Amino acid sequence: MKDKKINYSILELANVPQEGTIKQTLNDSLEVARQAEALGYKRFWLAEHHNAEFIGSSATSVLIGYIAENTSTIRVGSGGIMLPNHSPLIIAEQFGTLAHLYPGRIDLGLGRAPGTDQETARAIRSDFMEAAHSFPAEIGKIQQYFSRENKQAKVRATVAEGRDVPLYILGSSTDGAHIAAQLGLSYAFASHFASTHLHNALRIYEQEFQPSKSLENPYTMAGINVYIADTDEEAESLFTTHVRMFLSVLTGTKEGVHPPVEMTAELQAMMNHPTLAQMIRYSFVGSKKKVKKEIEEFLELTGVDELITVTIAHNREDRIKSIRHFAAIMDEINEARD
Repeated sequence: MKDKKINYSILELANVPQEGTIKQTLNDSLEVARQAEALGYKRFWLAEHHNAEFIGSSATSVLIGYIAENTSTIRVGSGGIMLPNHSPLIIAEQFGTLAHLYPGRIDLGLGRAPGTDQETARAIRSDFMEAAHSFPAEIGKIQQYFSRENKQAKVRATVAEGRDVPLYILGSSTDGAHIAAQLGLSYAFASHFASTHLHNALRIYEQEFQPSKSLENPYTMAGINVYIADTDEEAESLFTTHVRMFLSVLTGTKEGVHPPVEMTAELQAMMNHPTLAQMIRYSFVGSKKKVKKEIEEFLELTGVDELITVTIAHNREDRIKSIRHFAAIMDEINEARD
């Protein structure tokens, strides 16, 4: 529907800058969350990564509590908890506890990938592959632990029973779309780094969606990369930080977040490599005017209900400026839809 309001949110990866510290990175994450709250962002989600020297979001549930404790209204959650890494009982207890402390503000996004390399995945949980193949059943266990009816069960997550914690299924292929549709849960696609199956996954989800107790109609979210500045050239410079981070991932080098540099012809050529081009396809880079036009086209093309943004910056103030510009764009788009 063209007249529906589009929610907008932030996915936090807690990337550590070169010569930065994890402590400062997490402090910066909190400041970004506070700014996002004041600007009308719907939610602030934290990712789960392991064995990553320059990413600070390994203890996702702990960080959710840190952000929620120091904000007031913005929803805080996981984008996502990589469920095969965990016991569903423990996750239910953790998020049930968070829901008691911050009622009406906690989201539980669930993914199936390990969020790390295979060796580390096995170190986290020796039966990781079995748990990954049982992903739908593992989700069902969490739903059961959150249900009031589980009070009669022998195994209970008592702190979770009856708590209002919406579940979201995360995906980067079409598998998650089938699962989210069958379970009647909201669906978030990781198009900020995996663009190939976005449109097919959204179509599958919409066509197969079965209403549930928690969700009557389909609800879709799409991840996008956003870099907005006063000029296109300044935004492109900020985006070099993102490009160089992805290049370090592809080449296997472990580096902190680079400061921005001029967008050179060499970097432009690298961005045209098929693998990198696929990873950054849904990146919106430029001035407010340029990005607004591109966002409107993306919304028209996908029909998603919410955009969840990624902005990786060496400097916190550059990032805050970008999210401020994006909030202004979304306010204009939503006002035009009223």
